[in-house]
Amino acid sequence: MTDGSADRLDDAFHVFDTTLRDGAQREGINLTVADKLTIARHLDDFGVGFIEGGWPGANPRDTEFFARAATELDLRHAQLVAFGATRRAGGRAADDPQLAALVDSGAPVVTLVAKSHDRHVELALRTTLEENLEMVRDSVSFLRSRDRRVFVDCEHFFDGYRANREYALAVVRAAHEAGADVVVLCDTNGGMLPSGVREITADVLASTGARLGVHAQDDTGCAVANTLAAVDAGATHVQCTANGYGERVGNANLFPVVGALETKYDRRVLPAGRLPEMTRISHAIAEVVNLTPSTHQPYVGVSAFAHKAGLHASAIKVDPDLYQHIDPERVGNTMRMLVSDMAGRASIELKGRELGYDLSTDRDLAGRVVARVKERELAGYTYEAADASFELLLRDEVHGRPARFFSLESWRTISEQGPGTTAGNEATVKVWAHGERMIATGEGNGPVDALDRALRTALERIYPQLVKLELTDYKVRILEGQHGTGSKTRVLIESTDGTASWSTVGVADNVVAASWVALQDAYTYGLLRAGLQPED
Repeated sequence: MTDGSADRLDDAFHVFDTTLRDGAQREGINLTVADKLTIARHLDDFGVGFIEGGWPGANPRDTEFFARAATELDLRHAQLVAFGATRRAGGRAADDPQLAALVDSGAPVVTLVAKSHDRHVELALRTTLEENLEMVRDSVSFLRSRDRRVFVDCEHFFDGYRANREYALAVVRAAHEAGADVVVLCDTNGGMLPSGVREITADVLASTGARLGVHAQDDTGCAVANTLAAVDAGATHVQCTANGYGERVGNANLFPVVGALETKYDRRVLPAGRLPEMTRISHAIAEVVNLTPSTHQPYVGVSAFAHKAGLHASAIKVDPDLYQHIDPERVGNTMRMLVSDMAGRASIELKGRELGYDLSTDRDLAGRVVARVKERELAGYTYEAADASFELLLRDEVHGRPARFFSLESWRTISEQGPGTTAGNEATVKVWAHGERMIATGEGNGPVDALDRALRTALERIYPQLVKLELTDYKVRILEGQHGTGSKTRVLIESTDGTASWSTVGVADNVVAASWVALQDAYTYGLLRAGLQPED
C-alpha cells in the first residue's frame, strides 16, 4: 500500500471520503473486503485525498481490510485512514488495545471519534467532563508519538455547542493542542441548517485557532449545503460519502460537494483531470454496493442534464448554457433530450442530432416525427426511457419504411400449473426472414421469457449476432383505463449486446402482447447495431 504522496494535492484543502465506514452503515449495504478494496481503488482514481477504511480491531472484516490493503492497494492520490475512538476512561493510551490496533493497521492517518456534548460524556461514557478532555489529549498525543497524523471527529458537536458552548470549545482546544491536524465538527444527528453551521463554525475557528473540518448527516436534506456553509466559514476539510450513502438518510454526498467546490468555488480539490471521471466513478461504486444509481442525483445522475420541455429545447438549440448550470462534460455526464408529448420541433431536432440525424433542414420531416410521437404517447407509449424505440421511429420516418429483419405470422403462449407444481410456460412463434418460414418453441420462467427464447431459437441460425443479445431488465406498468374497466399495459425492456445497452417500449391490451412489441424493437435495434441491413 502506497500513500499517494506523489500525486497528492497540497495540504491546503482535504477531500475525505468515509464510504467504507460511515457509508457502509446504510441499510441494504453489506460490503465484503473485496468490495471495500474495489471501492477504495475507485475513490483513489477519482482523486480524493483520504479514504477512511474502517475500524481495525473492532471487527474482523475491517482488520482484514487493512491487512490486505497493505499489499493489494496501490494508491496514487489518497492516503488510507483508520478510524477508532479515544482511550477508555480511567486508562492509559499506551495500554489501550484499540489504539494499539490503529497503530498496527499500518494506516498513516488515524481519525479518532471524541465526545464533545457534555450529556454524552456523562451518560454514554459515564465519566467526568475533565476525564473526557484528558482522554482526548492522551489519545492524540499517543498516536502522534507513533508518527500518525491525527484527525479528531467531535461527535454531536453542533448539538453539544448549543447545550454547552464552553465545553464543546474545550474539546476542540484539547485535540488541537495535543497535536491533532484537523478537528472535525460533526452534525451527528443531521439536524442542523446551513445558517447555524456557518455561524458556529466561524465562532469555533475564531475561538480556538484549530484547523476545522465538517462531517454532516443528511437528516434535514441539508448535508451538502451544511458542508459548503462550513467551508464558507473557514473549514478546510470535508468528510463525505460516495452517492451520499450512510446511516438513516445518509451523509453529505461526495459528488455534489466536490462538484460545487470545483465548478462554483473555482477551488481545485482534485488532481488535474479527475473531475470528468465523476459520473463514471459514481456509477461504478453504485454497482459495487448493488444499488441502482439515483437518476436524479445532481451532477452525475442520468437525468441531471436531461431536458423535456419544448421551451427548454428551443433555448438549448441556441445555447445549451441557457438551461444548464454547467457543461455536463466537465463532470463526465452528457446532455440528453427527452422525447414526449411535450416535445416540440426543437426537441426533436436536438434528439435527432444526438442520434446522428440532421432534421434541421427538413421541417416537414421534423413535423411528422413530432406528430407521430404525440399520437403514440396518447396511445400509452413513452420514449423518455426508450431511446432505441424512438430511434427506430425516427429512422422509419427518415427512410419512409420500417426497419424489418423478420415479419410475424403469429405467436402463442401457454401457462400451465397443477396443484403443488411450479407453473410451466411455453411459447411458439411463427416468423418469416429471408423468404423462409420458421417455427420455434421455447420454455421460460414466464410467458415473456418463453416468447424471447422461442424468437431467439427461430432467428439465431439466420442472425448469429443475436447470440450476444441479452435482456437485462423488464418493467411493466398498467395504464389508467379509458373505457370502463379496460386498461392498457406498457412494457419497457432493457437489452445489451455486451458493449452497450438500450431500452424499447411496447403498449397493448395485455402484458404479453405489449412485451412482443418491445421485443421486436429490441431485436431490430440490436441487429442494426451489429451493422446488418434490414430486408427491403
